[in-house]
Amino acid sequence: MDYPELLRKRDAYQEGKHLIPELTIASYERAFEIEYTHHSTAIEGNTLTLMETKLVLEDRISVGGKRLRELYETINHEKAFHYVKDCIGKGYALDEKIVKDIHAILMKNILAGGVYRNVDVYISGAQHTPPSPDEMYRQAKDFYADLGWKGQQLNLIELAAWTHAEFVKLHPYPDGNGRTSRLIMNYQLMANGFAPISIDKKDRLDYFNTLETYAVEGDTGPFAEMIAGLEEVQLDRYLAMIEQAQGMSQQL
Repeated sequence: MDYPELLRKRDAYQEGKHLIPELTIASYERAFEIEYTHHSTAIEGNTLTLMETKLVLEDRISVGGKRLRELYETINHEKAFHYVKDCIGKGYALDEKIVKDIHAILMKNILAGGVYRNVDVYISGAQHTPPSPDEMYRQAKDFYADLGWKGQQLNLIELAAWTHAEFVKLHPYPDGNGRTSRLIMNYQLMANGFAPISIDKKDRLDYFNTLETYAVEGDTGPFAEMIAGLEEVQLDRYLAMIEQAQGMSQQL
């Protein structure tokens, strides 16, 4: 990870994004939201295609042959991402209430959201086992306390990686932990001036392996590298739009 270069690109993105035409950035960010929702739900088993996700979110058209739960997962994810952006716009630091709210939005019409599990859970194919409820409650309190100072110990990409990896290791909810963790990862990125990222469903195995490395060995390095790579791609797209906008303004 070339962290100084990522910071340079982040700063250039923040300084120049106002130059991008409003229609251009609005259409790009809308396309990203749909893609992000599709991949984040698909990683968890949702069977809607990218085009079906677009029909549900943008055209508000129901898709035949799909379970009602899958439609709620898609709609709820979009709403949760909007909530994340709204909280960041208001300058709120990530905390337990916000994470519970995110989970509650994700789980609307599916199950009771924002409520910690009270039973043991096991993850198929994983070497680690999430903590039992009593231990999970204690570790969750530590997690939220650590959010306040981890940024002093880690760089901002590592902070986003740790926030996601530690949360999903705790597995505090009966369902929706993966979607919640990817949203709070983006919360940390966006709150610190970076662009949100989307982990492609085709990269699911590599993604799960990096999380397993953290859960078993406590090493966020591989996951942080994955996030850094995705972040650089996003920043490069924005910087290309800025460069194009600058070129157009010079021609006028």
